[in-house]
Amino acid sequence: MTARAIIIGGGLAGGAAAARLAALGARPLLLEREAAAHDKVCGEFLSIEATRHLTALGLDIARLGGAPIGEVVLHAGRRSARAALPFVATGVTRRRLDAALLDHAESLGAEVRRGVGVRHLGEGRAVTTQGDTDAGTLLLATGKHDLRGEGRDPAGTIQGLIGFKMFFRSPSLARRLAGRVEVTGFAHGYAGLQPVEEDRLNLCLVIDRDHYRRLGGTWPSLFTALLAEPGLAVLGNAEALLDKPMAIAAIPYGYLAAPRDDGVWRLGDQAAVIPSFCGDGMAMAVHGGRLAADMLAAGATPAAFQTQLRRDVGRQVRLATRLQRLAGTSLGRFALVAGLGAVPAALTLLARWTRVEPAALARAAV
Repeated sequence: MTARAIIIGGGLAGGAAAARLAALGARPLLLEREAAAHDKVCGEFLSIEATRHLTALGLDIARLGGAPIGEVVLHAGRRSARAALPFVATGVTRRRLDAALLDHAESLGAEVRRGVGVRHLGEGRAVTTQGDTDAGTLLLATGKHDLRGEGRDPAGTIQGLIGFKMFFRSPSLARRLAGRVEVTGFAHGYAGLQPVEEDRLNLCLVIDRDHYRRLGGTWPSLFTALLAEPGLAVLGNAEALLDKPMAIAAIPYGYLAAPRDDGVWRLGDQAAVIPSFCGDGMAMAVHGGRLAADMLAAGATPAAFQTQLRRDVGRQVRLATRLQRLAGTSLGRFALVAGLGAVPAALTLLARWTRVEPAALARAAV
């Protein structure tokens, strides 16, 4: 590797790539558009695979103070199913996790520039709000946000989705959620509720855009509809910790980047977008970032990396996307919850099937 790596985006994929490249002796440049730590629309479920990758990078997850999660509960109307997870996960905010990973990458020797927006890419350079970078190897890790000229092909993805996120505090609800994540399926969407650090509860949900408009197109109207769901009714007595929810539009669930020879390495959600309910999107981002760093250091091409990443996560993304489509119907939600309630072990099996392959983790020595 001769050209300097220029990583665009300071989320988990970009941070993992920067930390790994720095540990391998390179001095990558990472550009993050936000000037300080910030929250993101994310379920904030850190699986054991993600924890193993981050630990291998040298990040101490325990010191972040996250909430342990070992059980999942599914709700659809008045039906519920529960099962133990095949691992203990951690609920930790992206505000805390991403900031810790960037600080760690800096401590290893990466150069991190915060508050630098990238407008577009051109001739091996990043065109930023502070001028052009020198030519280098470009790693695109901007999450669900696309750069001008770098849009993703929506073919095969689930389109028209909006994501929302709100933090709550409720001592009684925190006791109910201790050690678990609850997922509620409802008409044209679903919501995940789980504890994170500092006794807060994270509600993250996805809803069809047209249905959201039919409900009134406002957060109060949507929240009123959510409270009518038995699995979410308890939020009526919880304290909202944000003036308004965070939101993101056009979530391309099911996206898998095809190998290209354009010289750009695509990481995280720029490479693969798995439906949030499966809980492994964060692990896939970290896995892709670390894999890109290793393959770049070994002299591989972006197309070779994209091919390998698809082998590692493509089956999981496709399965989770099919389940997302199934859960989008009332009959599908009933069948999933009724079936999983009758055979709880099937829920544990589904959790395994939608995770990063053990062989891929072994190859990465984590």
